[in-house]
Amino acid sequence: MPRSCAICGKISMDGFNAQSSGMNRVRAHRRFRPNLQKTTVQVAGKAVKTLACTRCQRTLSRADR
Repeated sequence: MPRSCAICGKISMDGFNAQSSGMNRVRAHRRFRPNLQKTTVQVAGKAVKTLACTRCQRTLSRADR
């Protein structure tokens, strides 16, 4: 199972690093990975440690206000 966000399910994406100069625009493969952090989330009144992306962490912190 890939590393993914426990809240939104965001996973890694494939892409390219484009060469910035030269005649032959060489593309190198790369992966765009989500910024996953270990967080504690309340699920049914219990604290559960999960991996969540920073976007979801930000949304959860704003909902608490």
